[in-house]
Amino acid sequence: MNKYDYLIIGSGLFGACFAYRAKKANKKCLVIEKRPQLGGNVFCEQIEGINVHKYGAHIFHTSNKMVWEFVNNIVEFNRYTNCPIADYRGELYNLPFNMNTFNRLWGVKTPIEAQLKIEEQKAEAVVALNGCNPQNLEEQALCLVGRDIYNKFIKEYTEKQWGRDCKELPPFIICRLPIRMIFDNNYFNDKYQGIPMGGYNKLIEVLLEGIECKINVDFFSSEYKNWERYATNLVYTGALDEFFGYSLGRLNWRTVSFNTRIENTPNYQGNAVVNYTSHNEPYTRIIEHKHFEMFGKEVYNCPKTVVSEEYSSEYRDGMEPYYPINDDRNNALAGEYRKLAKKQENVIFGGRLGQYEYYDMAPIIEQVLKIQL
Repeated sequence: MNKYDYLIIGSGLFGACFAYRAKKANKKCLVIEKRPQLGGNVFCEQIEGINVHKYGAHIFHTSNKMVWEFVNNIVEFNRYTNCPIADYRGELYNLPFNMNTFNRLWGVKTPIEAQLKIEEQKAEAVVALNGCNPQNLEEQALCLVGRDIYNKFIKEYTEKQWGRDCKELPPFIICRLPIRMIFDNNYFNDKYQGIPMGGYNKLIEVLLEGIECKINVDFFSSEYKNWERYATNLVYTGALDEFFGYSLGRLNWRTVSFNTRIENTPNYQGNAVVNYTSHNEPYTRIIEHKHFEMFGKEVYNCPKTVVSEEYSSEYRDGMEPYYPINDDRNNALAGEYRKLAKKQENVIFGGRLGQYEYYDMAPIIEQVLKIQL
């Protein structure tokens, strides 16, 4: 008899939510995590009394009431609303593209004026194509929003993110760009949005409460690689190609790194997220973590602050894989690996790494809630 119903590889959101549901169904689980702490990429490190998003900013948002009620039954969420700022060579603009952005960019005051400006610039791009379809990201973006928005907010920022010239990136990466003809800086359209009160560690702690967990255990170099000896089922949230020993070739990823530092001021940039959209700065954005959970006077009750510069680069062995590269080559290869995954008996592949798909947090939880245990 196997000791566990489920061996769960990875303690991130997919693994932790699955373990929670399995326990509720009276299933016995073991969670193993190769990092020295639980929580995957949502893990927060306490620095100067501030919950620092160690593996990048995580902002929970959803329009799915079932998902929102599920996470709020675990831990209460605060009222954080994501309203990022774009810094282009020292000029500050509101994101997403809305009437505040257009007023700062062109001096327009009405939606009609803004729409006319955008349509004028879009028409220029269409004429330049001379009847052809966009062949790369640059041409696609110019047809969607015109030259001013493209040059200040998309071109250099995207090149930093992907490490490639926009003319070398496929057009489908940027099939649509949200344009809002209202004075609304809320980045997300979702009905529900916030950060767990006390940080994401609180959420993970409750999800994994009473479940056997082991840290500093790498699945592939541990006894658990022969998982059938220990469990009836496997839940795998590691890299899809690694599970199959890279037998069909390696999938490519982008990764991010962080330069995190303490600033001796209670308020460094006045916002949680500031995107740097030009090549003048090597980082893509600066995160000021306290603004995710501290508001108004609370910001000044904490005399110091913690900021993280975020850098995007090509993944190499030993780094953390973050974002799948959805070009033709990787999409085709991932499809072949997914065919192999479907043939695996009693194995569930989950999360960004396990499915080679970019997911926000809420869709991950929605997936887990739909799994038949």
